[in-house]
Amino acid sequence: MKIALIVEYEGTRYHGFQIQTREPTIQGELERVLMVVTGEEIRISYAGRTDQGVHAKGQVVAFRTDSPLPPKTIARALNHYLPDDISVRDAFSVDDDFDPRRDALSREYCYYIWNSSTSSPLMRRTSYFVPRTLEIEAMNEACQAIVGTHDFAPFATSLGGRKSTVRTVYRAMVDREGDLVSCHVQANSFLTHQVRRTMGSLVKVGVGKSNVTEFKDILWSKEPAIAGPTLPGHGLCLLNVNYPGGLQ
Repeated sequence: MKIALIVEYEGTRYHGFQIQTREPTIQGELERVLMVVTGEEIRISYAGRTDQGVHAKGQVVAFRTDSPLPPKTIARALNHYLPDDISVRDAFSVDDDFDPRRDALSREYCYYIWNSSTSSPLMRRTSYFVPRTLEIEAMNEACQAIVGTHDFAPFATSLGGRKSTVRTVYRAMVDREGDLVSCHVQANSFLTHQVRRTMGSLVKVGVGKSNVTEFKDILWSKEPAIAGPTLPGHGLCLLNVNYPGGLQ
């Protein structure tokens, strides 16, 4: 059968999701523990390749197995052996042709900023520290410019031979709750470092180093990799991956 998992992780000590030969990764840990639980060498597929230090609440992975164990039982067994910074939140039996990347309708990310005159030891692994006060209204105004279908080449670090840099952003919003500023972005898919470069440009608007007009000019320029800077990965979290009808 084919099983899909919803996986949560803190990416601090991992060199991204995708497996590497000599560095710890989320995929490497999941496949190591799948071998323990099923006795099979399993190669998983996944919805998004998060970078070093990036976190997730709703990463989706899928794999085939000959194990007779039900999906929920496999999930409990995986959680028994997984390290404390990775957890399987749920498990489902899915159609054999299910592909967590190609079948996704959209992905939702959030970038978190700790905006205070003093840093927070408790937030340092999951948010980016900005001591200067951010103007949220200006950031939100700039943020609305990316909603819709655009050529996002200015916000991509590496085009990687992609035929198209056009993406559709369904929602983008900056919010503040106390000292925590969050930027929620939902799109059909994302280019490499698109959210982190977008956030770098938005922070420049927020601290007055740039303005909304200049942000829009960058977006409309279509010139590769001129936005930014690219903010660190530890402030970014993959919240959710959406599918037709959901995962059931």
